[in-house]
Amino acid sequence: MRRPGGSSGRSAEGSGVAGVSARDLLKDPAWQGSDLGHPLPDTPHAVSVALPRWRDVIAYEENEVACRAALQTIYPRFGIHPLLQQVTAADSTPDSTLWPYPTTAAATEAQKHCHRKNPKAHTRIVNISGLFCLQADAAATPDAKAFWQHTGLGASSRLAAIALGEDPWPGAGAGDKARLRIRERLAAIHSTTTSRISLHPAGMAALHAALKAVQSLRPGLTTLQLGFPYVDVFKQPQVVFHGGELVQGDDLSEVEAALDRLNPGAVVVELPSNPLLRCVDLPAVCERAHSRGVPVIADDTIGTALNLEALPYVDLLFTSLTKSFAGRGDVMAGSLVVSPHSPWSEQLMGALRPAAGLSDADAIALEQASRDVEERVPELDHNCLVLAERLQQHQAIEKVLHPSKCSNYRALMRRGAGHGCLLSFVLKEGETKAQRVYDALRVSKGPSLGTGFTLVCPYTQLAHYNELDWAERCGVPSHLLRVSVGLEDPNELWERFELALDA
Repeated sequence: MRRPGGSSGRSAEGSGVAGVSARDLLKDPAWQGSDLGHPLPDTPHAVSVALPRWRDVIAYEENEVACRAALQTIYPRFGIHPLLQQVTAADSTPDSTLWPYPTTAAATEAQKHCHRKNPKAHTRIVNISGLFCLQADAAATPDAKAFWQHTGLGASSRLAAIALGEDPWPGAGAGDKARLRIRERLAAIHSTTTSRISLHPAGMAALHAALKAVQSLRPGLTTLQLGFPYVDVFKQPQVVFHGGELVQGDDLSEVEAALDRLNPGAVVVELPSNPLLRCVDLPAVCERAHSRGVPVIADDTIGTALNLEALPYVDLLFTSLTKSFAGRGDVMAGSLVVSPHSPWSEQLMGALRPAAGLSDADAIALEQASRDVEERVPELDHNCLVLAERLQQHQAIEKVLHPSKCSNYRALMRRGAGHGCLLSFVLKEGETKAQRVYDALRVSKGPSLGTGFTLVCPYTQLAHYNELDWAERCGVPSHLLRVSVGLEDPNELWERFELALDA
C-alpha cells in the first residue's frame, strides 16, 4: 500500500510541463464536434471538458452512452476523474460504488451523511493505495454522489496520480512552503493575516468548513440564500446540512421578513451571483443579519478579492481558487477567510475544523499558477468588459448581464478595480438562435470559468437541466449563454463572436 506519495522518475505535475497545455486554446480552441470530450486545458488534471455543440450538452445531461464514452475527463465534483477510477478499479464491484477521499475525516463525513439520509444503507471505508474510499451500496450511492458533488471534499486527480505511482509525492515540506506562499498571496490581496486564511480541496469544501463553523454557533438551523444561486452553493446547505431557503429579490423588507421568519443559521450571498451577475446590497444585508445575531457567508469567486472589498461586512468569505486565482483550469482548490471585523471572529476561528486541507501536490500547482494573478485578473476583467460592451450593441442580442450594470457591485469595488471575467447574454430569437450561435462560436466550450482561454456554456442547461421551468421563473432563460472571457486579443475575440452571431 502506497501513501499518497509513492515515487517515480516523473515530475510532480505528471505528463508535460507544469500546467502547460499541449494545445494552445487561445489560438486553437476546442469548438468543433470532433473536440467532444477533449480536456480543457490539454493536461492530465484539467477540470473542464469540451461540449462543443448544443446537442452534446443535451446528450451529456441525458447520460447518453456515446457522449459519456467520449469524455476524456470530467469536472471533478461532477463525477470520478479517470485517474481516480484507475485507483479504485481493482476494488470495484457491480453492486457498489467507490468514492475516494484524501482523509479519514472526509470519508467519515460522507459516510455519516449517507446514514443520516438512509439509515438502512450499507457503507464502509476502505483504504486503497493511501486514499480513503467510501464504499456505498445501491441504496447509499445517490447520497454518496450528492455529498461528493456538493462538498468538493473528494480526492484530487493529483492524489490519484501519486497513488498510482505515476507521480512522486512532492513531500510535506514542499507542500507546506507552497501553502504558506498561497496564504501570504491571499493575505496581501485581502489585507488580512495568514492566520485567518485556510486552504481547502475546492471552493465547495471551503463552504463546507464555513457551514460547519457556523453550526457550532447556531446548531441545527436552516440557511438563507439571497439571489439566484450557483447550484451547489445552494444545494450544499440544503442537502448536506439543515436545509436552505432562497430569497431572490433586492427588497430589504423581504430579506428582513425572511430573517425574522426563519431565524437562519447563516445568510449566504454571492458577489456577484452566477449567472445573473448581480449583487445584494451587502452592507445593508449584513447590518440586518448581524442585528439578529445571524452571520453572513459570502462567495467572491466571480468578483474576486482583487476587485471587491467584502471583509468589512461579512463574517466568512470563501473562494473557488480553481477559477481566476489559478487561471489555468487544471487545479482544484478553495480558500476560506475569517473576517477580523466579524463580531464572532474568534469563535469562528476556534470552530474551524476542516475535514480535508489542500494536498501537497495541488498546493504546489496552485502556487505556481497564481504567481501572476495580480497582472492576469485585471486583463481578464478588461477583456470581459470590452466584449460585454460590444455584445450590447449587436442587433441579435436581447440583453447582456455583466456586473458593471449592478450598482451594489460597484459600491463594493476597490479603487481601480474591475468587474470579473464573466458575462452572460440572451438572444432575441431564443433557443433556436442560441443553439446556432453556440455551435458556431470558435471558442472552447465547457463548464468552469476564470481560465486564460475563453470558455462558453449554455449555463442553464448544464446547471438546471431538470428544473428549467423553475430557472425560467427565476429570470434565468434556458437559452442563456455564459461566457468566461480569456486573454485572447479583444478585437480578435470579437470577430469570433460576430461571426457566430451572424450565423
